[in-house]
Amino acid sequence: MPSNWKLTLAYDGTDYRGWQVQPELPTIQGELAAGIERITGERVLPQGSGRTDAGVHALGQVASFVLEAPIPAENLHRALNRTLPAAIRVLGAESMPEDFHARHSARSKWYEYRIFRGEICPPWTARYVYALNWPLDVDAMRRAAVAFVGEHDFRSFAASDPDVAARGSEEAEESHVRTIFASGWAEEGDLLIYRVHGNGFLHHMVRNLVGTMIGVGRGQFDAEDMPGLLARCDRSAAGATAPARGLFLHRVYY
Repeated sequence: MPSNWKLTLAYDGTDYRGWQVQPELPTIQGELAAGIERITGERVLPQGSGRTDAGVHALGQVASFVLEAPIPAENLHRALNRTLPAAIRVLGAESMPEDFHARHSARSKWYEYRIFRGEICPPWTARYVYALNWPLDVDAMRRAAVAFVGEHDFRSFAASDPDVAARGSEEAEESHVRTIFASGWAEEGDLLIYRVHGNGFLHHMVRNLVGTMIGVGRGQFDAEDMPGLLARCDRSAAGATAPARGLFLHRVYY
C-alpha cells in the first residue's frame, strides 16, 4: 500500500537555485528527488510547503510525497541524510494520512531575516546574513513592522511571480491579500532579526518588507508611511528587495 511521507528539512540555500527543480541547475527539490530515487528506485517530485528562492535558507521546510515501497521511517531518514549533500539535512521523516500535502495543508509560516550589524562580518557568518553596519533607527523600524500586522493587500511588497504569470491570466489575478499574525524586530548581539508569522507570503514579500523597513531605518521612509504604502498596491512605491542570503524559512505550521 502506498505511503504518504512528510519530511522536515533544513538547508543552506547559498549554492542552490531555489527550491523548485530546474533543468541542469542545482535545486533543493531536484537533490531531494534524486536522493529518494537512489534509495527506493522510485521517481517522485517532492512537494514543498513553498518555493524558497535562490540563496534562501530553511530551518524547517516541509516536503511531502508518496512512495510505493514500504520503508520504516527511521531507515528513510537515515538513508536520505547519507545520500544527500551536506548542505541539505532531513530533520524528521514521518508517514502521514493520504490527504496530507506540504503546501495545501499548511496553515501558516514563520520567516526570519538576519542582518549583521558588527564592524566586520566573520566569513563563517557571511553566507547567512545581510552585513549592514550603516546607522539605522531601529525604533522606527519596529514601528514600521507593527503596521503590517493584520489582513492587508500586500501588492506593494510582491514581486511579479513568473511561474504564476506563465500559467495564465486567471491565476495571475490571484489574491494579494494575506494575514500577518506577528511582525517585529529583535536585537541579539550583532544581529538585528526580523521575525514574521503569517498565513501566506507572496513572491519576495518578506525581502521587500525588510528592504522597505531598512529604508525606514535610514530615513528614506517614515514608519508612519507604511499604511499608505500598503494602500497604494504599487510595488514601485515601496523599498528595495533585501538580499536572499539573510532569509530563513523558520517553521511551517499545520
